[in-house]
Amino acid sequence: MGAGRVAGEGVVGMSRASRGFGRAAPSLAAIAALLAVWTGVVLAAHSAIFPTPWQVARGALELAADGSLFRHIGASLWRVAVGFSLAVAFAVPLGLWMGRVRGAFTTLNPIFQILRPISPIAWIPIAILWFGVGDASPIYLIFISSVFPMVVQTTVGVQTIEPRYLRAAENFGVSRSTLFRQVVFPAVLPQIIVGMRIGLGVAWLVVVAAEMIALHSGLGYLIIDSRNAGNRYDLVIAGMILIGVIGLLLDGGMRRLESLPSVRWRFGDAPRERAGA
Repeated sequence: MGAGRVAGEGVVGMSRASRGFGRAAPSLAAIAALLAVWTGVVLAAHSAIFPTPWQVARGALELAADGSLFRHIGASLWRVAVGFSLAVAFAVPLGLWMGRVRGAFTTLNPIFQILRPISPIAWIPIAILWFGVGDASPIYLIFISSVFPMVVQTTVGVQTIEPRYLRAAENFGVSRSTLFRQVVFPAVLPQIIVGMRIGLGVAWLVVVAAEMIALHSGLGYLIIDSRNAGNRYDLVIAGMILIGVIGLLLDGGMRRLESLPSVRWRFGDAPRERAGA
């Protein structure tokens, strides 16, 4: 029976791998077609400046060999981590307070709605004026750009909690602190994660833009420096591709958080119930 169970687990694993490859196959085919078209266009145009995919890969390997590529990636990720963490620490408690206290919402919501549509890039001159040219400026820009989506999503999440949860807790006579910890926060957690996902995406865009203007490290600086230092467009495009890939990985990590049962506890049984029906 042990051998049969091992064989069964092997079949299940192969089946899952096959399904995973089947889902990825269209994307892989599209990427291969894009690379082929890219190569064909560059060769047909006989461009001396715009690189082929092979030249981009060779440039990226050149940077990886001397370690500068990883320093640029690490610098960008560090700035995002600091600014985004500060935004989470500020936005989530504020959003919970605004959602639960009507006076706080009435007072602060107009301010947030005025500031929220302002492009994060528009804050760059203010950041440089206040914090100078250094790490503080992009960290501030990341904070200011990612804090608004999290405040809004958290506030909406609190305001849309189903009243039956609150009434059930009140019927048991729980304290306000217990109500907040065991009912309000778990109920709003999916919305918090959605706000964090949006905020992280905006933060990654902003840090790259800020590095192009005010810093001497990071992927944004790599792109501008490569263009200025002899038109190294192979490194420019390598930096662009890395920005996209890292952004995809960051978004994928946030999507994994959204799928955790402890995050989506209100909806955890819905797929199984539909499958059973």
